[in-house]
Amino acid sequence: MAPDTKRGFRNDLAVAIMLVAAGLAISGVSLARIYAGKPAQMAQATQPLQASPPETQNKPAESKPGGERPTTPAPEPARPDAEAQKAGAQPALPPAPAEKTAAPIQQR
Repeated sequence: MAPDTKRGFRNDLAVAIMLVAAGLAISGVSLARIYAGKPAQMAQATQPLQASPPETQNKPAESKPGGERPTTPAPEPARPDAEAQKAGAQPALPPAPAEKTAAPIQQR
């Protein structure tokens, strides 16, 4: 090797060694700051479960004789059956529209 190439190789090697040393130093400083910082704290998202539920929730609901009943009439079907239509019952909804069809495709 010529002396100029040896000098260039040594300079390149010296720069590479300095860059590796700088990278290791930065990594060491970063790790030291991580370990020296406050420990991470965890937040609890939900309340802890209760040891036992209250006594009022364990009993079934009391049944009362003569309790309240709904006063509104039961809902009727949208389409009454055939016998009801013969008797004059009107459907709640208009008849569904027929599907649109295109002209048949001509075979060649």
